Amino acid sequence: MDSTAFDYELPTERIAQEPLAVRDAARLLVDRGPGTEPADRTVRDLPSLLEPGDLVVVNRTRVLPARLRLRRRSGGAAEVLLLEEQADGTWRALVRPSRKLRVGEWLTSDDGSLQVELGDDHGEGLRTVHLAASGGRSVLDTLDAVGEVPLPPYIHRPLADPERYQTIFSAGGGSLGESVAAPTAGLHLTERVLDELSRRGIQVVSLELAVGIGTFRPLSAGKVEDHVMHAEHYRIPEATWARLERASRVVAIGTTTVRALESAAVTGQLEGRTELFIHGDYPFAVVDRLMTNFHQPRSSLLVMIDAFVGSRWRALYDHALGHGYRFLSFGDAMLLTRHDRWVPGA
Repeated sequence: MDSTAFDYELPTERIAQEPLAVRDAARLLVDRGPGTEPADRTVRDLPSLLEPGDLVVVNRTRVLPARLRLRRRSGGAAEVLLLEEQADGTWRALVRPSRKLRVGEWLTSDDGSLQVELGDDHGEGLRTVHLAASGGRSVLDTLDAVGEVPLPPYIHRPLADPERYQTIFSAGGGSLGESVAAPTAGLHLTERVLDELSRRGIQVVSLELAVGIGTFRPLSAGKVEDHVMHAEHYRIPEATWARLERASRVVAIGTTTVRALESAAVTGQLEGRTELFIHGDYPFAVVDRLMTNFHQPRSSLLVMIDAFVGSRWRALYDHALGHGYRFLSFGDAMLLTRHDRWVPGA
């Protein structure tokens, strides 16, 4: 497949710059199958769109305050975006201006509580860094104090409440560490929606996938099949998997949830690192329905949507663009049914 097949025109003004005041007021475009116009609903309607016996699965990862604005000893500014902690305690990070910074140089937060030593340069701004905290606090506690939640580059307004880039069920300090981006479909869910799901006999379970920068990278090759995914950690509790096996339908909230579930199905492992790239005629083994936001042109996430619903994704996106939907991380959502789950004539 040529990557140009996943291009579409996204006007800048359609990219949501801030979340809605009420999370579940986000619009929800409901796919009703081939040859049928989609329905315009809201996330608040989600429980009425599912059935008793369905199982909703969410990604409970928490976003790390991973953007660090630091100073060189000369006084010059530098920025470090933490990506992933390594087994030896160092971090992979994107550093700016990387070419001007030497291996062994130290960067410091304005209050002096965090020091960052620059290690090997891996090209394209990617560095190994070592973090050190002062004042008797742990590194993670210090990051909470001096770091910023790393909003996507297409969001140009500061976020008044950083918790709006966290899901209400996010849990920090998990065994996988934390994410550098939010599982954005989950941002729409509220206690009201979760309570109504429970009232209707629809269980909600969780897993963890530590969202890395690779999830949102654009397609890196002319041919879709040549795109290389970055590995991400996932963990699925045994109790979650047991409920999956008993569910009548599995409803994933977000593409990161899909990736974790389908990775476990492929490997037979409930915990590990995944480089799974879902595209083309991928044989889905777990997920039947998917709630997801609208994704960027030529992204691996859009390619996953194509694998899930087929070329119908373009008609759904055209409807959303023509009916005022908001796009990307703080935008609206879709509820999709897997292409081979539709009953002809139903």
